[in-house]
Amino acid sequence: MVAEKNYYDVLGVKEEASTDEIKKAFKKLARKHHPDAGGDEAKFKDISEAYEVLSDKEKRQEYDTFLKYGAFGGSAGQGSPFNWGGGAGGGGGGGNWRTVVTDFGDLGNIGDIFSRIRHGEGAFGTDWEFPQREKKGRDVQVTLNVSFEEAFFGATKSVTVRIGDSSQQLEVKVPAGAVEGGKLRYKGKGGEGLGAGERGDLVIITSIKPHELYTRKGADVTLELPISVAEAALGAQIVIPAPDGSMVRLRVPAGTQSGSTLVIRGKGAPHVKGKGFGDLKVQVHLALPETLNDKQRAALEAFAAASDPKGADIRPNITARTGSAAAADWARTQATTEKSAGASAGASSGASTGAGSCSGASRSAGAGAGGSGAGAGGSGAGAGAGGSGAGAGGSGASTGAGANPGYSASTGTGGAYQRKGDQR
Repeated sequence: MVAEKNYYDVLGVKEEASTDEIKKAFKKLARKHHPDAGGDEAKFKDISEAYEVLSDKEKRQEYDTFLKYGAFGGSAGQGSPFNWGGGAGGGGGGGNWRTVVTDFGDLGNIGDIFSRIRHGEGAFGTDWEFPQREKKGRDVQVTLNVSFEEAFFGATKSVTVRIGDSSQQLEVKVPAGAVEGGKLRYKGKGGEGLGAGERGDLVIITSIKPHELYTRKGADVTLELPISVAEAALGAQIVIPAPDGSMVRLRVPAGTQSGSTLVIRGKGAPHVKGKGFGDLKVQVHLALPETLNDKQRAALEAFAAASDPKGADIRPNITARTGSAAAADWARTQATTEKSAGASAGASSGASTGAGSCSGASRSAGAGAGGSGAGAGGSGAGAGAGGSGAGAGGSGASTGAGANPGYSASTGTGGAYQRKGDQR
């Protein structure tokens, strides 16, 4: 029977063969010796028993252990450990192990041992007690939620930890400057060890709740600060709250751009693993008003008019694609059109009376900043809603009364006009 043979020899593989190699060898031999294919039934049974043991990790381990420490004593020569009667140190020649050992007392004979291995009971059965190996217990991780202030200044928190069927109450000391995802390790407070193995560790992981003003990155603290157009352009000094509770005067330099970061050294959180503090980083953002009063609008219009068109280009990448002169001309035309449309919402008509041979009424329409009113005669005075005009004859002057008082009266033929002041 197969117990008198080495399972590895039965399948024709080496003792260090992989699981795949054993499986491949079994399939090849099974096809060859299967009774349905005309093979040897006894041989097929031996192959199946060998594969049953060697394909199972635990059974194979039991079998290998028995080969090494059991009746076979390992290979004495170059042959199989089941044929160690001859060879170096083996004495006489060539008998197999059955001529040497046939019975193992309470363990039964060798066939019983192999049978137990095949059925998963182990070479020594199930009633044997072996010393349990030592193994450290598993580490247990618990997340502890703390506020921004508790992480910044430090705190003591009471935590109940449940491990398996037991629970334990701990006083956890959160260090000043604790960071998001930081770990606090408590030795021997984790899972139970195996045998005489020590308990695992309890690992507390800190999770910091969001703050309405500040965000943390390590020891550095970030504050977002809205500033006005005037503060950004002219500069300012703004008092802000620091995360340690103190007040700090922040200097915003003139010309500060939206999105800039201003740094206040040493006003961040404590370094949790060292001395000193991180920095307070203030990110400024331009806050534009949604509506303007008359004074604000006038001031901005004056600012726009005072701006030098030949000054520094704030959109060089855009200008490079549109052309600075063409873009500026288009912008002036667009602004003029929009202003005119607002000033003359609904065309106004002016009656023109002639001092001499004026034969009728003439209608004058204010066409934005440069609109003109034309009379039918040449000597009458015409009043237009959007500016000033001249009579067709050129001898009379007309005065425009409307949204742009900066335009002067014009004389002469053709209705020409000129600018004065800061109008465009």
